[in-house]
Amino acid sequence: MELRQGQVAVVTGAASGIGLAMARRFADEGLKVVLADVEEGALDKAATELREGGAQVLARVVDVSERDSVRELADAAYDAFGAVHVLCNNAGVGSGAEGRMWEHEPNDWKWAFSVNVWGVFHGVQAFVPRMLAGGEPGHVVNTSSGDGGIAPLPTASVYAVTKAAVVTMTESLYAHLKAEQAQVGASVLFPGPHMLRTGLWESHRNRPQRYAKERPRKSPYRSLDQWEAAMKEAGHEIEFTPVEEVAGVVVDGIRADRFWMLPASEHSDRQIRARSQSMLDRANPSYLEKFILD
Repeated sequence: MELRQGQVAVVTGAASGIGLAMARRFADEGLKVVLADVEEGALDKAATELREGGAQVLARVVDVSERDSVRELADAAYDAFGAVHVLCNNAGVGSGAEGRMWEHEPNDWKWAFSVNVWGVFHGVQAFVPRMLAGGEPGHVVNTSSGDGGIAPLPTASVYAVTKAAVVTMTESLYAHLKAEQAQVGASVLFPGPHMLRTGLWESHRNRPQRYAKERPRKSPYRSLDQWEAAMKEAGHEIEFTPVEEVAGVVVDGIRADRFWMLPASEHSDRQIRARSQSMLDRANPSYLEKFILD
């Protein structure tokens, strides 16, 4: 798909991290941008920054876990700009779950699924029919994670399960769009290949009361800075991928109609090969053994 000045991009989770980086990049490409986020203060700040840079911006407070909230976002986008060409279902949360899977609170699962899975579906359902009806080229980008889509991360099982679901949902969307011979493409994004500085570590700040934890955490939440400091103290150097690089992968992938938005990484390639070979060999997943003693 060719990205042209005057087209419209919608980004959820757009007030910080990957979402804001994508919105900035789309604005640099001359697109009008629709920013959606649950955090009003950060959203206002992001919208102001982009407007001061000359972009046409619509900002809406949206809870992607609520179908009506996403439908209202679509109505607002079409009322303001008349079309949508790029949809990035990017909003996501970490669950805050602790311990073994059988010890997790049901609300940890409910909250993570409501945002990370239902939020993507709500975006697809609210926007894709209108994008198809518009008859113009378009593209949908759904944000997954290497923790779920490439190799599962048992130590963050709730998050990993939701992100694996996003991969399968996007594969299905791709097939359905091809069956319709649509001009709208679909991609799944795996940010990385290294750690990213995003607000995911502080997801609990926006956790709604309806999904509140039932008991206090055994250990306090740690910010990314605190976690990084602990890793350095233990002798581990952590590499970070700038969110701007991820936004570049998205723009390049849309232009190339690339389904797998997966940055080149030998580490990721090894994980993919190990998992695939285990399945082909009908063998136990030895690539998970490093987690057994966690």
